[in-house]
Amino acid sequence: MPGLAASSKIFEHITLPSDMYELHYLSWLLPEAINESLDHYIQRLRKLIKHENSILIGVSFGGIIVQELAQIMAVRKIIIISSIKNLAEIPKRLKVLKATKAYKLFPAKTMSKIEKFNDFGFNKSLKKKSEMYNRYLDVRDEQYLNWAIYNVLHWQPKSNQQNIVHIHGSADGIFPIKHIKNSIVIEGGTHAMIITKAKKISKIIEENIH
Repeated sequence: MPGLAASSKIFEHITLPSDMYELHYLSWLLPEAINESLDHYIQRLRKLIKHENSILIGVSFGGIIVQELAQIMAVRKIIIISSIKNLAEIPKRLKVLKATKAYKLFPAKTMSKIEKFNDFGFNKSLKKKSEMYNRYLDVRDEQYLNWAIYNVLHWQPKSNQQNIVHIHGSADGIFPIKHIKNSIVIEGGTHAMIITKAKKISKIIEENIH
C-alpha cells in the first residue's frame, strides 16, 4: 500500500525473488465522502485483497492502512516503511496541527496542480523533486487529500500489532527517527527512501519476510 497521494509506482524498484513471492499492488480508493470513517474505508479496501494470510506492506500512511487491515483479516506479517506504529511515534508538530486544526489551512488543491511546478524555473534540485512528485504522487483528488490528512492526524490505533516489521530512515523528516522505537534503521534514509533506498529495503524485506 503506497503512501499518502502516491501510486503503486513507488514500489517499482522493490525486488523480491519471483520464484518465491508474488507481488500485488493496492491503490487508493477515493473516499465516498469527506467524513467517511477510516473503518468503513478499510472494509472497502479489504475487498480488493484476494489472497488469505498475506504479508501486508505499507509506506507512510499506507503503513497505517495495512495495520488497520490486519485488524479485520488474517495476515502472516505486517511490514511498514517510513510509518508509525502508535501515537507515541507521532512528532509534536503533527500533534499541534491536530490540536489547532491548522491542517484545515493546508492547500490540498495545490497538489492537483503540481504538474505546473516545472514552469517556475526551479533550480536543478527542485526541478528533480518536482519531476519525482509528478511521477509518484498522482492521486490529486482534493476530497481524498483532505480526508487522508485528517485520518493521518486522527488515527487511533486499536491495539499494539504483533508480528510487525518496521523499516525507518534515520533522516525521515515527517516521522523523525528519535520518536520511533523497535525499527530497522536505514542510515540516511528519508521519507522517500522507498524510492531512493529501494535496494536496501528489498534486502531487509526478504530477510524478514519468513
